[in-house]
Amino acid sequence: MSLAVIQMASQADVTLNLARARELLEQAAEAGARLAVLPENFAAMGHSDLPQLGRAEAAGDGPILPWLKQVARDLRLWIVAGTLPLPPDDDPQGKPNACSLLFNDQGQRVARYDKLHLFDAEVSDNRGHYRESDDYAAGQRLVIADTPVGRLGLSVCYDLRFAELYGALRAAGAELISVPSAFTTVTGEAHWATLIRARAIETQCYILAAAQGGEHPGGRLTHGHSSIVDPWGRLLCEQATGEAALVAARDASEQAAIRQRMPLQRHRRFSVPCLATDRLE
Repeated sequence: MSLAVIQMASQADVTLNLARARELLEQAAEAGARLAVLPENFAAMGHSDLPQLGRAEAAGDGPILPWLKQVARDLRLWIVAGTLPLPPDDDPQGKPNACSLLFNDQGQRVARYDKLHLFDAEVSDNRGHYRESDDYAAGQRLVIADTPVGRLGLSVCYDLRFAELYGALRAAGAELISVPSAFTTVTGEAHWATLIRARAIETQCYILAAAQGGEHPGGRLTHGHSSIVDPWGRLLCEQATGEAALVAARDASEQAAIRQRMPLQRHRRFSVPCLATDRLE
């Protein structure tokens, strides 16, 4: 049961990004992956109007959603589509969410997770500050979905700093958790490795951390270091910078043994505050 994370250095040109993403997904599929995670903003970074791009996708006028369906079918691959700026399903003109979509190997969208925690922060890099809430609305629900490689919880980037979300995903049955990301170089160097290992150890889940890793329009730099971490906190694979398709196997028996030897879920003394959860079978 092989898992993959894709690292990119996405630019503003959607067509070029999709072409490169396909090449990397093909590499993952050829290496035996059944599920692959694309990074945050995989289809465009530095685009002049991401919300408008998302509205076009929702209206059926964009290239990204048809591309995802086709690639998933062609490669017989489950794909976590990083993030896209999509309006709510029930309000096409509404403020977009930063959505992470899950497609099955038949090209069907089977889950949508709207990023819960928006990155409004001061950072000592060349941008200085980030305000995702200017462009995006925060999500409201946890999302868990069954896949051929295990029960998947979905999260995105800044979510990593909120351990209660990951505790809630574990309580809802997650065995692996996707984390498409675009960490800045400053915050990534300080916290990325610690956070992804901590989330794996405390949930006893595989963490699939697919990151942007390089330079983007406007001089923005992202940290990279895409990784797959096992439930014991071991780093199974990592790519520092540049594009790559990383593949590692999930050992379900070993994961069950770890959880049996150290039954953290049974030992919890505090209940995890929990939002409504979308459970997708």
